[in-house]
Amino acid sequence: MNAESAAQFRAGPVVALCGGIGGAKLALGLNRLLGKNLTVVVNTGDDFEHLGLHISPDIDTVVYTLAGLNDPERGWGHADESWNFMQALRELGSETWFQLGDRDLAMHVERTRALQSGVSLTDFTASIARHLKIPSAVLPMTDDHVETVVITEEGPLSFQRYFVGLQCRPAVRRLEFKNAQNAAASSAVLSALRNPDLAAVIICPSNPYLSIDPILAIPGIRKTLDEIKAPIIAVSPLIGGQAVKGPTAKIMAELGLPADSGTIARHYPFLKGLIVDKVDRGEVSEIGLPVHAASTLMRSLADRDRLAGECLRFAAQLANAVEGSG
Repeated sequence: MNAESAAQFRAGPVVALCGGIGGAKLALGLNRLLGKNLTVVVNTGDDFEHLGLHISPDIDTVVYTLAGLNDPERGWGHADESWNFMQALRELGSETWFQLGDRDLAMHVERTRALQSGVSLTDFTASIARHLKIPSAVLPMTDDHVETVVITEEGPLSFQRYFVGLQCRPAVRRLEFKNAQNAAASSAVLSALRNPDLAAVIICPSNPYLSIDPILAIPGIRKTLDEIKAPIIAVSPLIGGQAVKGPTAKIMAELGLPADSGTIARHYPFLKGLIVDKVDRGEVSEIGLPVHAASTLMRSLADRDRLAGECLRFAAQLANAVEGSG
């Protein structure tokens, strides 16, 4: 996206819905193009307490990525990490199935201290983002506790036990989001989505079932999305029927769903448009809404910027088409 195109989109704010690694890549491109005109609403269904600490994996992945502190090899955690804490835990015979690096540990300790002192997760995350000079707003989907529970053939599992402890091996039967119906979207999230100048909502290529559905399970968020007039587009997390990383295709198969672009489009009934990879352009005629084919694999920083630009241009085209028809 050139500077002129980016400047055009700065006339209106954009909200991105995001999970962890894959979503954070696109969020970085959007952050670089939009700066303070971007709000990233992040899944917190993965949050849990471990070793007495409040862990927010997706928020941390997004924050580290936007701040340029993420580990590009692992895709999660802090760059230049060391593991002395985990080694010491191992020597004490403690739990080591969930890896906490020494640098990463500082975030969890500080977050836990802040939450215990009465600071909300929203305010803590905003403070960290400011301190790390992230221009975009990074918001948890809610300040209330919501827990993703994976119902598997082996019984119910907490998300991290399924995802990290068991490496997603058990077959998924369904997903539950405990307390989601009682959780409230923060005023910051609702203000961003209800902004009369909102230019677009972009659903990042995160796992629809594990990362985006917890966000949509918050009643205030889903209701607001149903009412939004601005274009809502999604970037499919699938390329040729497979996920770049993670268990998206596996879960779709276990839920009896075809791993294709049509399934992704139907999963988000409020969509105005879908971005698919160029290898999937043959599926376009079956989707039933405007589709843009692009190279969605993001290996480099340039790829992130390019895809972010394509998202913004596609959303602008959809908005212009609506205005023209009106």
